[in-house]
Amino acid sequence: MKTMGIGLHWDELEVGQQFRTLNRTITEADIVNFIGVTGMVETLFTDLTFGEQGGGLMGGRVVPAACTYTMIEGLLCQSVMQETGLALLEVEKKVLAPVFAGDTVHAEVEVTTIRPTSKGNRGIVTTDNRIVNQKGETVIQYRAVRMMAGRSRD
Repeated sequence: MKTMGIGLHWDELEVGQQFRTLNRTITEADIVNFIGVTGMVETLFTDLTFGEQGGGLMGGRVVPAACTYTMIEGLLCQSVMQETGLALLEVEKKVLAPVFAGDTVHAEVEVTTIRPTSKGNRGIVTTDNRIVNQKGETVIQYRAVRMMAGRSRD
């Protein structure tokens, strides 16, 4: 019987293939939980009046970029890499704009390189990922290199 919810295997992907994740609205609770568990209790994330009287430096509760990025990685794990993602080998990330509590983000992903490893039924997959907010603005872009499992050989 086929198990549903298994991610894509490296040998099912193609260079140039594109897809997007589901949307995720980032809430106040997400921010509080993230900064609490990571210890990122930086004033920027905990004091809405930081920097300016009345509106704060950023004009709202800013989401740590690491929180936004990891939520997107979670969406990818749940859909694309469930049981097939073996290792995150490298990430090159650029933060382009702030994300605020209440913003909704998703990722747009393009497969840029695929190569088999020399050992086992595994492949190295590189993707370019854009995290986009509800206004269509790219807030983070990153390149990820992952080791992924191949299809079963039975």
